[in-house]
Amino acid sequence: MVIKVFLASSSGSTAIKKKQQDVVGFLEALKVDYTQLDIACNEDNRMWMRQNVPEEKKPANGIPLPPQIFNEESYCGDYDTFFEAKEDNTVYAFLGLAPPPGSKEAEQADKNIVENGTHAEEANTEANVEDSTEVPVEERNGNAHAEEEEEQIEATADEAVEGDEAPADTTEEQQEQQEEEEEEEEAVEETDEAEEGEEEGEEEGEEEEQEQEEEELRQLEEEEEEGEEEEQAEQQEEEEAE
Repeated sequence: MVIKVFLASSSGSTAIKKKQQDVVGFLEALKVDYTQLDIACNEDNRMWMRQNVPEEKKPANGIPLPPQIFNEESYCGDYDTFFEAKEDNTVYAFLGLAPPPGSKEAEQADKNIVENGTHAEEANTEANVEDSTEVPVEERNGNAHAEEEEEQIEATADEAVEGDEAPADTTEEQQEQQEEEEEEEEAVEETDEAEEGEEEGEEEGEEEEQEQEEEELRQLEEEEEEGEEEEQAEQQEEEEAE
């Protein structure tokens, strides 16, 4: 099996370059055999990569970006899924390879196998215990009938109690509803009174302003009349002096 890593050697994106370096560097650290396929200089590589990335793994625009990783013809994933596998110590499973003995991933796999075997043994033991303590059918049927009768009695008693309590609950609800309606009416009345007070205050203010304007007009008219009288008096004095 050959791991194929599709890269863009002449990418202008710093982020893509960093992701490509992370993938290649980690594969080299694990000593995994892989092949780099450049999509920037080889149109065949570009077309093959785009055609073989599953549709559900492609971005919204339908054009997958490098790095894209394959195991022969099988798609492994992109940088994000590779990074998740790296964080979870499952890179070999991500690549479709068997983890080498002694690696963290191999130890984790062995641990899971042991745990699964232990769980299976415990489940079998519990099943055997349940089988050995199985109650006879007649006893189970008798207990079932007794339980059904008790449930019917309890249900009847509960219905009777609920029937007695229902009128009290209904009365309390009606009282609460009536109190809420009265509070709402009082609040509406207070709001109306406040609005009426504001309207009256506005009307009084407008009347005062109108009276003040009229008074100012009167004063201006009186001043103009006095000025005219003074001018006439001065003219008469001048005529008499001549």
